[in-house]
Amino acid sequence: MVSLRMEDLKNFTAGMFVGDMFDSWLVREANIVTFNSFTIDGRIRQGYYSERELEENKIEELSSWKTLKPVCYALIRGKKLPESFQITLQMAPDDVEEFLRSAQLEFTVDQVAGLYMNIRYENNVLRCVTGTSLHVFTLDKQIEYEWDEAARLYFKDRKIPFVEE
Repeated sequence: MVSLRMEDLKNFTAGMFVGDMFDSWLVREANIVTFNSFTIDGRIRQGYYSERELEENKIEELSSWKTLKPVCYALIRGKKLPESFQITLQMAPDDVEEFLRSAQLEFTVDQVAGLYMNIRYENNVLRCVTGTSLHVFTLDKQIEYEWDEAARLYFKDRKIPFVEE
């Protein structure tokens, strides 16, 4: 786990809420506090869709950030900054597979419960905290180290300055 404090709040939030920086990620949960507190559970209610819709649109357990981004953006935009927000994103399974391959880790996608990016904004400070969850027990921390490094590179590649805390 690593905590990264984002140095350029405007650039980061523009990439997140207007751009496509996290569009392929899945949303576990979002909490946004403005004039009210709003909580979004990213789990898709399977009964809402027909079997055909689920199959055709490849709808699984969680909504993508791309789908929920307009809703979240509508909640935070305006003349006043939000009081706070906390958004927990999870890397999509196809991307997890690519991550495992590129990091040369000996885990399978089925063994990885989630690779997370916890984005927290409060008191004019925005932090991203990484997290991992596995379905198997291991003393090997290599997946955590590789995930932390992948997060650093993710922001460096997008020219988002940060300070490690």
